[in-house]
Order: sequence, then structure tokens, then C-alpha cells
Amino acid sequence: MMKATEAVAARLGTLKPRVAIVLGSGLGFLADEVAQAIRIPYRTIPGFPEPGVAGHKGELVAGTLEGVPVLVQAGRFHLYEGHPAAVAGLPTRVFAELGVEILIVTNAAGGVRRTFPGGTLMLIADHLNLMWRNPLIGQPEPGEQRFPIMHEPYDGELRALASTVAREAGIRMEEGVYAALLGPSYETPSEVRMLERLGADAVGMSTAPEVLVARSRGMRCLGFSIITNPGAGITGEALSHAEVLAVSEQVARKLAVVVKGVLQRIK
Repeated sequence: MMKATEAVAARLGTLKPRVAIVLGSGLGFLADEVAQAIRIPYRTIPGFPEPGVAGHKGELVAGTLEGVPVLVQAGRFHLYEGHPAAVAGLPTRVFAELGVEILIVTNAAGGVRRTFPGGTLMLIADHLNLMWRNPLIGQPEPGEQRFPIMHEPYDGELRALASTVAREAGIRMEEGVYAALLGPSYETPSEVRMLERLGADAVGMSTAPEVLVARSRGMRCLGFSIITNPGAGITGEALSHAEVLAVSEQVARKLAVVVKGVLQRIK
């Protein structure tokens, strides 16, 4: 971790990012809106693998967004690619070492709640980590809690702020629980019914590892899911990753408005 942190810090110079943003599928354009951008390819950061999923770039982008110093992660590391949980959480550990206070996570997800059609924007209130992996396993890294308290993984004040921004912008945004599964296969109809009974409103294959690391370091978290499609068995229609990307790109512009509105208000 220290070598990765040193490599990123050397590129940042005097910039001190306050907020880190993890971009999910369809949100890559937000990295292009960062002012005075410093682009750091993953291949230049020790321990950072190249992302292997369509729609995910492989770089950190530092600069300012809405006047706030930010560090944008364009392309995350998924456990289903074969990475250990610690690798999925490595960028967040680097963010913490650099002094980042707030982590904003975004993802594309399937809808479990039956009233969530494709194209729904969901504010994450809580999550279910059903990956059966945790990046905190092993000896604690310096500055990390051994047993982080997860009673409020997604900061209540930031969620209220995001809701206000969305309402004032005329953007409909639901709130719900995100279930993180290992993947890479999409869920079966029976699995979707199981998740529904467990209290999930959306399901995806990311986000939980980053939030676990962030909370162990005392970082405040804010999360969003773009519901790209109803889960298997809800409508009887099949889906494809191409469709997931297409819907993500459609809704991503609305999510970008909310994210930038939040940044304006915490500036």
C-alpha cells in the first residue's frame, strides 16, 4: 500500500484531495469533467491491476470538480476478475492515506424491489455483503479499526444532502439496500427472490469492499446505484451486459447532477 500511495502522492504534488469518487459503469465521462486534471494510469501505480471490464477505464484522475479537490477512480477492481478482496480495497486505502475525508461510490445494479424499473436511480441506505469476502481480513493496516462499527455505513447527513439536491433538480431518486454478490454470473430468479426476502432492493458485484475499508478508516461514505434492469424472473426478460451499459449511460447524467450538487454544497 505504501508504494502505491507514494506513487500517487508524487503525481499529485500540492493537491490535497478531499473527496474520492469511484465511478461505476457508464459514469466514465465524469472523470473528463475534472478541472486541471492529473491522469495517473494504473500501470504506473504499484499493486494496481488493469481493469478487465467493458466501460471501466484504468486511471486515477485528480483535480477539482465543482471547486472541490477530488480523486476519481475510473475503473474498479472486481472480485469476480480473480482479485483478492484486499486488492479491491487497495485504492480506498490509498485515498485514506492521502487524507481523503469522503468516499462517493457508484455502481450499476439489478433491481430486486419490484417497483424499481430499469433506469431507476437509487441512493444506497445500507448494504448486504454477500460476497463472503472482506478486505479487512488479516492484520489491520496502520490507522484501521480492527472491528469497524457498521451501524451507518452510508453517512446520514450526506444522504439527506443528496436527497435535497435531487429533489431541487427535479430528479427522482429512490432509497434502498444494495446487495453485493461475488458474480460474475447474473442472478437466477430463485436468487432474486431470496434477496428480496433478505431485504435487498438492488443487487450488484462491487462497492461493499470499498465501503468496508473506508469505514475502517473513518471516512464518510455516500453511495448510488443505477438500476439498469429488473432482476431475473421479475419480468421474464433476458438481459445482456451491453444493455446494462446502455441504461447506465442514460441515467448517469442524472447521477452526475446529484454528485456535483453534493460537491457544491460541501465545498
